[in-house]
Amino acid sequence: MEMQQFYYDNKIVKKFIYATIVFGVVAMLVGLLEAFFYLFPNLTDGISWLSYGRLRPLHTNAAIFAFVGNAMFAGIYYSLQRLLKARMFSDFLSNLNFWGWQLIIVAAAITLPLGMSTSKEYAELEWPIDIAIALIWVVFGINMIVTLLKRRERHLYVAIWFYIATFVTVAVLHIFNSLELPVSLTKSYSVYAGVQDALVQWWYGHNAVAFFLTTPYLGLMYYFVPKAANRPVYSYRLSIIHFWSLIFIYIWAGPHHLLYSALPNWAQNLGVVFSIMLIAPSWGGMINGLLTLRGVWDKVRVEPVLKFFVVAITGYGMATFEGPMLSLKNVNAIAHFTDWIVAHVHVGALAWNGFMAFGMIYWLVPRMTKGNLYSTKLANFHFWIGTLGIILYTLPMYVAGFVQASMWKQFNPDGSLVYGNFLETVKEIMPMYAMRAAGGTMYLIGMLVLVYNIIQTVRANSAVEDELAEAPALQTISSGRIKGEKFHPWLERKPIQLTILATIAILIGGVIQIVPTIMVKSNIPTITSVKPYTPLELEGRDLYIREGCVGCHSQMVRPFRSEVKRYGVQAKAGEFVYDHPFLWGSKRTGPDLLRVGGKYNDNWHFNHFWNPQGISSGSIMPAYKWLFDNKAMDISLIEKKMKAMRELGVPYTDYEIANAKKLIEIQSQKIEDNLHSDPDFVKSYENSKKKAAANGEQFVPMKDREIVAMIAYMQRLGTDIKVKDNSNK
Repeated sequence: MEMQQFYYDNKIVKKFIYATIVFGVVAMLVGLLEAFFYLFPNLTDGISWLSYGRLRPLHTNAAIFAFVGNAMFAGIYYSLQRLLKARMFSDFLSNLNFWGWQLIIVAAAITLPLGMSTSKEYAELEWPIDIAIALIWVVFGINMIVTLLKRRERHLYVAIWFYIATFVTVAVLHIFNSLELPVSLTKSYSVYAGVQDALVQWWYGHNAVAFFLTTPYLGLMYYFVPKAANRPVYSYRLSIIHFWSLIFIYIWAGPHHLLYSALPNWAQNLGVVFSIMLIAPSWGGMINGLLTLRGVWDKVRVEPVLKFFVVAITGYGMATFEGPMLSLKNVNAIAHFTDWIVAHVHVGALAWNGFMAFGMIYWLVPRMTKGNLYSTKLANFHFWIGTLGIILYTLPMYVAGFVQASMWKQFNPDGSLVYGNFLETVKEIMPMYAMRAAGGTMYLIGMLVLVYNIIQTVRANSAVEDELAEAPALQTISSGRIKGEKFHPWLERKPIQLTILATIAILIGGVIQIVPTIMVKSNIPTITSVKPYTPLELEGRDLYIREGCVGCHSQMVRPFRSEVKRYGVQAKAGEFVYDHPFLWGSKRTGPDLLRVGGKYNDNWHFNHFWNPQGISSGSIMPAYKWLFDNKAMDISLIEKKMKAMRELGVPYTDYEIANAKKLIEIQSQKIEDNLHSDPDFVKSYENSKKKAAANGEQFVPMKDREIVAMIAYMQRLGTDIKVKDNSNK
């Protein structure tokens, strides 16, 4: 049998590891800053690109795609070569994958703080970056699949199944969710609206968690845990069941994010059923991972890598138990929109993804530098302070969630809300937010310890960039099933067939959910009083999206007595037909805004955006002073925006589009006139005129500034379906 010599490419693995570490620190620093904003809302007062709303999607994207994503690529590029006994097909494609992915991350780091956001959770990046993501992802896929075809190992190990499913599914999800109509290089509108947009987004959003944060890391678990433990995976049969049931069931579960919303009931119930079913394969994977460590638990006491893996797998088990529980309607009614969800997400992110990545890095770097880890004691310290950080982060958030839910829903005997003022809830949970910040700080300290430990390890040892290996060439055998060969062992040597079957498995659930909701008109009843936004309101809505307001405010009143009492009439599917994108939100740090239109006068909104604490004592909303700047709002794209909306089905007339700027002028003038009813506004307004004149600046009337558009949007929310009682007139 001919033995072939070749080299494993460690350079690409090293690059992704370094990127993981760098962006891990960045993601955690931004996250910690976000946690401190809850305690000090005006920490970056007046700096628009460092505001909470704009940094929140940056933290999310940095954590998921930069930190977890780079660690995923590092683990896949290392393990795939060794499992296939082959160098990656193309060094050029590997490097294109690396540098392309880093440029995407840098583009996100620039655009998101500047307010260039679609607002869709986990998919906030604008259309040029979306295209870049798709292209680089295809590069990764081509490199992987061609390597599979040129392998020297016949059977495909279980880890590779998960890598294949990850590539296929993320590509499908990303493309369909990111279908947008561009207005300019930095602005687009989702092709879906309202209910359809919500369903497609959470079909994507939930499965971004499933197929970017879960399946590739399960593949890494199946490779690195047996390697670190020096034991075979516990059960091959269980791994087969785990894989196929997981990828088939996961894709159906997205609607559980939209329970009690305006989504059709059949879609909600579908999400619940499949979410409950997810417990079985998820825990099957957890059990398979933990039982792989049977016989080596004594090593766990001293080996930090195994410690990280044990807590990671346990965190996976906790998160995948909690997810199905949260999809039960009676539990969801309590938890949704609260900090409970924040705790749930971070158990997965900090424990499962974070600790898997840390364990993998501590295992890989010494082997790729042919030496020992600089300090096992420091790695153990990282483990313990990281674990305490997770506990101190998540437990207060669970408590905060329960406190929020109980306070929101309490009634007095006379039928009034016990805590009618939303801020009473916020004040109650401030100690929990302080503890969350402390937990985040501890986790970050652990990360910085890793940075030091890895730097010292690399310095002390010498890197092996091209690692010599040898293996016999793959012998050609029958493409069909050999006598006595069962179906799955045959499939394990057929990467193309495996990819096709995995694609079919994930498409079934997607098609059954998405197609009826998009195609069947009866799912979205028409409400004749619902009209498109005026040009000024449309600009205000875009500002609302730019500032990330949806990160703290929902626009979805659920059919609960407490919510109807607090916010107004429950949401109707037909209200959102012109909302590209939907803005239902995932968390209520502040109150729901669906019915806020007409609740307060223009002066209230004006003063609230300038100084929230001055209007609402105890508020943790930051001030938005840049909306008041002495510069004219950019409305140069308004005609293009309205034309794009019309292409998407919003019934703007030719007259409205042609006269958009004139209509903005008329409506904004009315709002400015209303503002003049406040003597304090008149006084400060006249003073600002004098100041501008003294400084030789051109004075921009208030009606032309961004704040007026934001007020217009606020005042429009929920007013279309408010029925006036004319019976006594």
